[in-house]
Amino acid sequence: MPGRLADNIAYFARALRAAGLPVGPGDVLDAVAAVEAAGIGGRDEFYWTLHAVLVRRHEHSVLFDEAFRLFWRRRDLIEKLIAQMSPLSPGQRPAEAPRPGALRVQQAMAPKPPPSPEKPSEEAEASAVLTVSEREALKAKDFAQMSADEVAQARRLIAGLRLPDDATPTRRFTPTPRGRIDPRRTFRRTVRSGGLIDLAFRAPRERPPPLVAIADISGSMAEYSRLFLHFLHALGERRRVHAFVFATRLTNISRELARRDPDEALARASHRAQDWEGGTRIAGALHDFNRHWSRRVLGGGAVVLLFTDGLEREVTPDLTFEMDRLKRSCRRLVWLNPLLRFDGFEARAAGIRAMLPHVHDFRPIHSLAAMADLCTALGGPGARDPGADPRGRLRVAG
Repeated sequence: MPGRLADNIAYFARALRAAGLPVGPGDVLDAVAAVEAAGIGGRDEFYWTLHAVLVRRHEHSVLFDEAFRLFWRRRDLIEKLIAQMSPLSPGQRPAEAPRPGALRVQQAMAPKPPPSPEKPSEEAEASAVLTVSEREALKAKDFAQMSADEVAQARRLIAGLRLPDDATPTRRFTPTPRGRIDPRRTFRRTVRSGGLIDLAFRAPRERPPPLVAIADISGSMAEYSRLFLHFLHALGERRRVHAFVFATRLTNISRELARRDPDEALARASHRAQDWEGGTRIAGALHDFNRHWSRRVLGGGAVVLLFTDGLEREVTPDLTFEMDRLKRSCRRLVWLNPLLRFDGFEARAAGIRAMLPHVHDFRPIHSLAAMADLCTALGGPGARDPGADPRGRLRVAG
């Protein structure tokens, strides 16, 4: 292949592998051979030739597209050189929103610092202790006070959270060595054995209850809502999760959040929810959920996670009615409120006072430690008393 295009394809494949795509040396050779066979007629032909060889799964297309845009920038460089030679300076382009996967690809392509020389074991031990303490400090830090790098680290830690095994019996049965007699299987076994009775047994099948999240994405919750959606995406890989978001209206983002790649999932969810960082209409959103979605998603002993600060614009009796209806429709209603991060928090707002008597559990959700405590609490036996604060410091203002 003329020039250094083959080397560039190898470097490009190495960047894809660092970003998470399963690309090996054999794929690099196949990509070079495919480009030689197809020829380089244009940028689009080159893009799809590499895409056909290096991308095997649909969720990897987002990372490939972003990596291709960042790695093969020759056209952008030529446009800049032409603009510099032109007597008229071109107008500034409007700032584009970050694309899905951009952060991961940029970190993969960033030059790695040279490895530091080996140090004595005592210094290495001190460094390890410092790393552990920094991680503990990050877990306790408020999401609203995190920098961009800390938010990226928090997303990686959120992906490692695990829910406890809280499987519950269902109406369906599964074959077991001991238990209740299964009449149908016993009859079939008896017929096959020529009249010799061969007992078969069964027991109720157990499965974890589904999680239903109703998340507030209004302006007052913007600093917490995106990390909470990352939390739901991580849980969705191991549990049935139905996700709804609301500001001024309710939007079902369960399909968007089911994407394997977290960046693509959040990008699709943001695109679908048109009222992101808008006003707050809690009563209207709960009414839409109770009327259109409650019977569809609250089966099987579902647990509802209501993520909002409770700062409703207009508090009416409808809010109390919809909260009571939601509580009666699910096995457990957990209210997650970032305002609980304050030690002296009191339920003074009218919306909070109207909603609080109709929840089983009232928990903070402002840090990684609070998310880990939530995972532990979801597997606990039963629910807490309505209106109880898990830290025992909540006071309802009179």
